[in-house]
Amino acid sequence: MYRTHNCGELRIDAVNKEILLSGWVQKIRNLGGMTFIDLRDRYGITQLVIDQNSKPELSEQARKLGREFVIKVKGTVAERSNKNKELTTGEIEIVVSNIEILSKSEVPPFTIEDETDGGEELRMKYRYLDLRRKPLQKGLMLRHLMAQLVRRFLSDKGFLEIETPFLIRSTPEGARDFVVPSRMSAGKFYALPQSPQVFKQLLMISGYDKYFQLTKCFRDEDFRSDRQPEFTQIDCEMSFIEREDILTTFEGLAKYLFKEVKNIDFKDNFPRITYDNAMEKYGNDRPDIRFEMLINNVTEIVKGKDFKVFDDAEYIGALCVKGQSEFTRKQLDELTEFVKRPQIGAMGMVYAKYNTDGTIKSSVDKFYNQDELMKWAQATGAQAGDLILVLSGAKSKTLAALSELRHEMGNRLGLRDNKVFAPLWVIDFPLFEKDEETGQLHAMHHPFTAPKIGEEHLLDTKPENIKANAYDLVINGSEIGGGSIRIHDTEMQQKMFKALGFTDEEAENQFGFLMSAFKYGAPPHGGIAFGFDRWTAMFNGSDSIRDVMAFPKNNAGKDIMIDAPAEIDNKQLKDLFLSVNK
Repeated sequence: MYRTHNCGELRIDAVNKEILLSGWVQKIRNLGGMTFIDLRDRYGITQLVIDQNSKPELSEQARKLGREFVIKVKGTVAERSNKNKELTTGEIEIVVSNIEILSKSEVPPFTIEDETDGGEELRMKYRYLDLRRKPLQKGLMLRHLMAQLVRRFLSDKGFLEIETPFLIRSTPEGARDFVVPSRMSAGKFYALPQSPQVFKQLLMISGYDKYFQLTKCFRDEDFRSDRQPEFTQIDCEMSFIEREDILTTFEGLAKYLFKEVKNIDFKDNFPRITYDNAMEKYGNDRPDIRFEMLINNVTEIVKGKDFKVFDDAEYIGALCVKGQSEFTRKQLDELTEFVKRPQIGAMGMVYAKYNTDGTIKSSVDKFYNQDELMKWAQATGAQAGDLILVLSGAKSKTLAALSELRHEMGNRLGLRDNKVFAPLWVIDFPLFEKDEETGQLHAMHHPFTAPKIGEEHLLDTKPENIKANAYDLVINGSEIGGGSIRIHDTEMQQKMFKALGFTDEEAENQFGFLMSAFKYGAPPHGGIAFGFDRWTAMFNGSDSIRDVMAFPKNNAGKDIMIDAPAEIDNKQLKDLFLSVNK
């Protein structure tokens, strides 16, 4: 037997018990005639104590131990005289009677404690060591809990968990596919699924009216903190439903997770906002509603005063920052430099301070008098003591820049507390996006998204004006999930393919199996998929989804622990009928 208890289990009621513990040596402290060892496993830390005077041989053995040695100890539980309230086991210690070294360790490349001295790249190279740290353990345990809760909730609602294949054919879903060459079919390739979209629709046609799956998905796209080339989503689909059924069911799932994981009880329905309203008032389609500071269109109010920057602009938008008229010139200059960053792209920023004495001081006083500046205040809802920030330019770029400025101000003023959660639904997305260079329409979500009810006829005449019967769940400015009601009518699906520029041959080649299935009775259906990694990271208070994934890739899409991706030998290339051009 290696252990009778784990290292986070023993309490004061176990005093005088003889026990066995096994784990990793976290720390050794030699204090006079006493040696103290912190023994760690994933459950916690227990202090071991050895008295040199009564156990000189044991004390000598303990002095030869190093950090991360794996040991087994026998001893007796005793009450600590110097209790540690930071540890769950802090009221007791183990008086050791025997030590057995199970495995020696080299000195680890970084400190394996909550606060470590290892940089991210180093810790990812030795991920198996990083995973011993409590913050990473906490994230993975939360991930396990959330997976179990999702399965419990959906199973209780009558959903079936059904697996779909990973080796499929390439289909256009917005990002590049990862492809897998076939040894048995020369010159042909599988693709790894960006989502199980087609298969879950086929399951609806097969009569499985409530499906879900915690599944891996793969997208060859640029990386950032909330993206990985392989990720997990909670994939769901339902038949014989309307949009309201989907929103009600999965708002229920969200509320259940909030209650079970965070002990937050949402009694009221989540707010709903249209895509158009989100873009106009927040500058993006994933609004953070933890704070106000909405965008105000002041284009018509500020034009015509010979200020060329405004007069030449397509759009001018303003934020009212409550109670911040005392912002210094240095702070305002910093904000101006912030919005001029290449990734934001504003040309500059105009400000107006509504002073507590009732006057308004702006950076463009040369062009606007007090009466005209007071119109700015009225348009933005500003009052004495407030600060107005104004950006201008092309509408879409200016709204995006205002969104970034709003978030920056929220961060600076402490309005984006990650302990506060503000979920909402964004609805009525455009069905199509237009390529600015070619004019070609692309599906904003995917080619199977149904038009909003009552707008189907526009597929023949003005497809660019159609709204989609689609919806996103947004929490704290992050898209947690999204979905839509699907097209289940063959004729409408063919019109959709035509609007997207598919020829009949192309549509048949890529989606013939789905169109064929539609001929045999497809029920009305729809679904949603949630970013499981992203949701877990949010609940964990993490900025990066890597914190809740066991073996993630770095920002370049590489696994530097196992050195992947890597070259393969010539025999493998030959078996796959491939050659490599570098």
